[in-house]
Amino acid sequence: MTLTDSLKIVCVVGARPNFMKIAPLMRAFSREPGIKTTLVHTGQHYDEAMKASFFEQLDIPQPDVDLEVGSASHAVQTAEIMKRFEPEMERLSTGAVLVVGDVNSTIACALVAAKRGVPVIHVEAGLRSYDRGMPEEINRVLTDQLSDLLFTTERDAQQNLEREGIDAARIRFVGNVMIDTLLHNRKRCPEPGQVFAAFSVTERFSGSRGYGMLTLHRPSNVDDPQVLRSLLETIGDLSRSLPLLFPAHPRTRARIEAAGLGRILGEDVVLLPPLAYLDMLALMSGARVLLTDSGGIQEETTALGVPCITLRENTERPITVTAGTNSIVGTDPTLIRELFHEILTTGGKAGQMPELWDGRAAERIAADIVRWATDG
Repeated sequence: MTLTDSLKIVCVVGARPNFMKIAPLMRAFSREPGIKTTLVHTGQHYDEAMKASFFEQLDIPQPDVDLEVGSASHAVQTAEIMKRFEPEMERLSTGAVLVVGDVNSTIACALVAAKRGVPVIHVEAGLRSYDRGMPEEINRVLTDQLSDLLFTTERDAQQNLEREGIDAARIRFVGNVMIDTLLHNRKRCPEPGQVFAAFSVTERFSGSRGYGMLTLHRPSNVDDPQVLRSLLETIGDLSRSLPLLFPAHPRTRARIEAAGLGRILGEDVVLLPPLAYLDMLALMSGARVLLTDSGGIQEETTALGVPCITLRENTERPITVTAGTNSIVGTDPTLIRELFHEILTTGGKAGQMPELWDGRAAERIAADIVRWATDG
């Protein structure tokens, strides 16, 4: 590819984790005269109020195109995104398609671009849990195989990609755009007490014991009523030692209600609606411990220096374990309790900031794309 005027990049977002990743990229691209961007929102994240809060808080330009796909099964949603994205690509005279992360929008738009012969750029490439039971793992593997330029967040990712036959010349280790967003916004966060007050939980969560947090959304944890019951019973026990805030994904809340498990949590676990980014960041920053099955939170807690207990059997982000504050325990109640109380006693793993998680990953990506487009 030769950059004669400007490279026209269609940047794709679809779900909540994408918003934090695209925000620093859009800022960095706006400073590069060799790049012209179009932002396409697939509508995979279908909560309009939450979408609006993320775009406003993270200063993301309003999408040029909103495909308004909405919720559906993985297959139907992926197919619908492809059907709606292809005519937009043709209309936009696309020079390259940039996708982030591992959601259905990522693989759907990468497939359309590849089939049309348009270069694909994947930000956050090479992460592997080696668990094909996770839909996200399938999305990661296939997107990387389709991509012409692959940007990684940790060095192990390059080894993963090379094992899968991807040419090292297409891979760039640049750092983590999620952490760009965290560092850029940390000073803008409210105090945790302001968030407590907004949800009328100040009395319960502002005491000397502090507080912890919980997030759950993986199908393996919330779709099986027995697994969900075991986890919630364990969480209820832990909350007697430390009160817990539980911002619950709507799907998770629905599963809890459908299984009649709400009462198991007890009064020291407070369910909250999904939080705006700055509110969530504020609460994570002040927490003594996070329990989660989220990949992004594993990264954010490592950057914040907050101990993280991951309720999964694996992680696609091993740097959060080897260098950061994260520990993998699965769903075994005994292991969860032991690690939780160890953290309360000792403060947990100190960890350190991983290599190149310095707030400048998006700058490196933008500069590298210009070189790639110019050099061919």
